[in-house]
Amino acid sequence: MKILITEFMDAPAVARLAAKHEVVHDATLVDHPARMIALASSVDAIIVRNRTQVRGELLAALTRCKVVGRLGVGLDNLDMAGCEARGIRVIPATGANAQSVAEYVIATAMLLLRGAYGSTAEVAAGTWPRAALTNGREIGGKTLGLVGYGSIGQLTGRLARAVGMQVVAHDAAMPAGSDVPSLSLDALLAQADVVSLHVPLLDSTRHLINAQRLAAMKPGAVLINTARGGVVDEAALADALTAGRLAGAALDVFEAEPLPAGNPLADCPNLLLTPHIAGVTAEANERVSSLIAEKVLEALA
Repeated sequence: MKILITEFMDAPAVARLAAKHEVVHDATLVDHPARMIALASSVDAIIVRNRTQVRGELLAALTRCKVVGRLGVGLDNLDMAGCEARGIRVIPATGANAQSVAEYVIATAMLLLRGAYGSTAEVAAGTWPRAALTNGREIGGKTLGLVGYGSIGQLTGRLARAVGMQVVAHDAAMPAGSDVPSLSLDALLAQADVVSLHVPLLDSTRHLINAQRLAAMKPGAVLINTARGGVVDEAALADALTAGRLAGAALDVFEAEPLPAGNPLADCPNLLLTPHIAGVTAEANERVSSLIAEKVLEALA
């Protein structure tokens, strides 16, 4: 059988697939849609990351395809109903990048609360901004509010408790016998020193964090989004940061990726931006790729 891989996949996992089937792997294919669509008509499986849109012309071209392997957990780049209608099985890498995302949340929370790690140039120049940087806050004793309490949210909560945080969560489908208090979203925003988002992008979650909810957050709180960009109203966030109503934010995901010129987040204070890499580390790449290779081979068998 034939497998098409349109973005980066760990080399040992690709070799494992190639030992059983014909593999076409080109990490730049996502940037050449015409060639990708031409190849798609002859494949039995396709493996993608978050940039490849399995919908429209690409989905229509997958006439032989039996399985889509998703090197990650978000599914908003896939037409799930269209895949189901064509009998195509979708396999995400559930849990394989959870450690990477959870560590990102704790690390950025520490950076934002302490507020002292952007002083290298000043210190090197002899400015010595010690007085200005003595009001940073410790993470111990603070409250982490998890909006979404699936596998990644739960692991993030465990890491947070290990560094002395209190943890609360809001999830419409809170797991039975949960180990953290379950709050309404409004109550969570009012209590949490750090709010971390872990929900999929749905009609019900688009701009879930808007101007009204940003205004309702606890004074001095920080916001971290590793979920999907559309969950946060970026213009409202920029206003909250500029006005000082929010102490800081870390965003790894955005409504448009890459960010377009003139976006409202440019030059915002107390803002950390990373290019959709919270779940991407050397270790996570290996786990994600290995899991998807295994599951795709099982599906093709």
